[in-house]
Amino acid sequence: MKTDTKIKLFLVDDDAVFLKAMEIQFMEHADFEIETFPTGELCIKNLTKKPDIIILDYHLDGIVKNAINGMQTLDKIKEFNAGIPVIMLSSQDKIEVAVSCIHHKAFDYVVKSETSFVRLQKVISTFFKYQKMENELNWYMERM
Repeated sequence: MKTDTKIKLFLVDDDAVFLKAMEIQFMEHADFEIETFPTGELCIKNLTKKPDIIILDYHLDGIVKNAINGMQTLDKIKEFNAGIPVIMLSSQDKIEVAVSCIHHKAFDYVVKSETSFVRLQKVISTFFKYQKMENELNWYMERM
């Protein structure tokens, strides 16, 4: 993972209990700067804070009646900055949903469960390892 500074993580979920539980787990088990948002609109308004990674709920339909859903939020995040990695999170264990998220440029898709925090940690770690390898490869390619 990033070692020079804290990783800026946005958690976006309309389930307040789940959102708080995830925030606590990340604060206790990793070195993150965390911001939480109950709607996609609030997440989008804060993208200028340059998150390193976003964990985004697929539905986002529990708080504001006409709020945008997770897929619409994902699309707007990618319009703002295609380089921000977004991990989609949902209670739906359907391959069609996961494939749709990946087609919309999500980095990964994780099903909500009692083990989702461990899976999210692994996905985040994988992303930063991949990013490090890509940066090293670019460094070598520039010198050739």
